[in-house]
Amino acid sequence: MHHPLSKSYKHTYPFRLATTSFIYPDGYIQNVKMLAPYLDEIELLMFESAEKSLPSERDIETLSLLAKESDLTYNIHLPVDVSLTDKNPSESRRALEAVRRVIELTAKLSPSTFTLHLPYDEPSRRKEDVRIWQDIAYKNVEALMSAGISSDAERISVETMNYPIEWAERIINDHHLSVCLDIGHLIRYGFDMEAVFDRYSDITSILHVHGVENGRDHIALNRLSEIRSDAVMKILKQFKGTVSLEVFSYKDLTASLTFLEERWGRVMRDT
Repeated sequence: MHHPLSKSYKHTYPFRLATTSFIYPDGYIQNVKMLAPYLDEIELLMFESAEKSLPSERDIETLSLLAKESDLTYNIHLPVDVSLTDKNPSESRRALEAVRRVIELTAKLSPSTFTLHLPYDEPSRRKEDVRIWQDIAYKNVEALMSAGISSDAERISVETMNYPIEWAERIINDHHLSVCLDIGHLIRYGFDMEAVFDRYSDITSILHVHGVENGRDHIALNRLSEIRSDAVMKILKQFKGTVSLEVFSYKDLTASLTFLEERWGRVMRDT
């Protein structure tokens, strides 16, 4: 038996509060049914590109109905088991088809954003290797836009990962994409989260927020240090888009919700 959340956080914050569809060890529909009464938005995780792992057309219809009934919106995390930056042309074509297929499947849910990974897996960070990666990424994002996705360009958000997001800046700007600013990734990989937010806030559609401790991320927010917590709250105070608590268990979600509520109350009292 799944335990429901203890209270509703709908319309509590100036941003839309979300979490993932992996909170309960169950499918998309059951997770949405459990979470919809309590949150503004659900991040539907489409991590695996295989058709058997994706929701069916019938599931999409059910998810759409649940959203209408529950004052709920969605955002979509696109597949991570394929890569638009793969050096192997056949693999990058497979990734292109997988990403396009998921966007088309879920478009009728009118998601706030489709979050896209552009992985950098090279051991070297020499300028020449980065340039090669940029060329591959640029070409394949361009191909994605040409595959009928360009009308949704701003809803495709490139996620901050283990490299400076500036490496993808030309791709984002030229194709009119947005940014998914993953605060946990910025912390884990040693980037200045406030500086990145200041630079890209105008085109940031979604924040992924989660705890980081001893090299582990996607854990409860209360595992953040005091200094990092203060920096996160400073960013949240300025943001009006979607904030997804990107954790993958009921325990981490409830701890994160409690932590956010307590820290937000402190921010408001100090304002």
